[in-house]
Amino acid sequence: MSGRTPKHVAVLMGGRSAEREVSLSSARGCAFALREEGFDVTEIDAGDDLVARLRATAPDVVFNALHGRWGEDGCVQGLLEWLRLPYTHSGVLASATAMDKTRTKDIYRAAGLPVVESRIVSRAEAMAAHVLPPPYVVKPNNEGSSVGIYIVHEGTDEPPRLADTMPGIVMVETYAPGRELTCTVLDDRALTVTEIHTDGWYDYDAKYATGGSRHTLPADLPPEIFAACQDYALRAHAALGCRSISRTDFRWDDTRGAAGLILLETNTQPGMTPTSLSPEQAAHHGITFGALCRQLVEEASCDR
Repeated sequence: MSGRTPKHVAVLMGGRSAEREVSLSSARGCAFALREEGFDVTEIDAGDDLVARLRATAPDVVFNALHGRWGEDGCVQGLLEWLRLPYTHSGVLASATAMDKTRTKDIYRAAGLPVVESRIVSRAEAMAAHVLPPPYVVKPNNEGSSVGIYIVHEGTDEPPRLADTMPGIVMVETYAPGRELTCTVLDDRALTVTEIHTDGWYDYDAKYATGGSRHTLPADLPPEIFAACQDYALRAHAALGCRSISRTDFRWDDTRGAAGLILLETNTQPGMTPTSLSPEQAAHHGITFGALCRQLVEEASCDR
């Protein structure tokens, strides 16, 4: 990083993924916080002219506030490596791997972390017949923020009718009942565990709409389950090769004790919106939103 003060930070935002609006919300909050922390900030909506704008801007650091495909899946990370612009969050390989739900599960299994059964099939196969015994979930293999989630309930006779917007290849996985939990890892430290309460499925609106969900922080859990979430989040972060910050999501069936805890996914670009979970967990440890953004910038690098 440059020794100039204030350092010049380009905040990447928007992009072309299904999570564009989430990214815009995250990025605006981060840009404001970084200005409050004394940085010179340029906001860049990532479009076809991204390389030209980055070269013209010539930032010391790129704060990656993109979500979803092209921003969270290793693509923009590779571009920033090529341009030799230090950037925040995880690198190319960890980002690409964590965005691919099947490869993530393979790594979880190799690390001894619990997951549910799943299969990768074509969209047509998923609509032709039950791929797994209900209840199960159908979702894209490489999207986040609960984009394109279908739940097929127990006793359902027909397979789901998937929207035309669903990709040609989807993941079908056994439905994991239970309580929704999440744990942020910041610099190899598991912060705490949050329980997420909703009136239904923790879908896109529940994640990002005001009042869409309620958070208990720290989660009211048996000590062994709380500790297991933190341990699993750390192990997932390390196994995937994440850097700086990640957030791992869980389901816990409390009727099964420790055997009921399973990993859902690891987010290498946790949301940074007003309702997001990782900033809440950081604040629980006395880390303000501005300090969190500053820390990510100060840790930025290439070769991540």
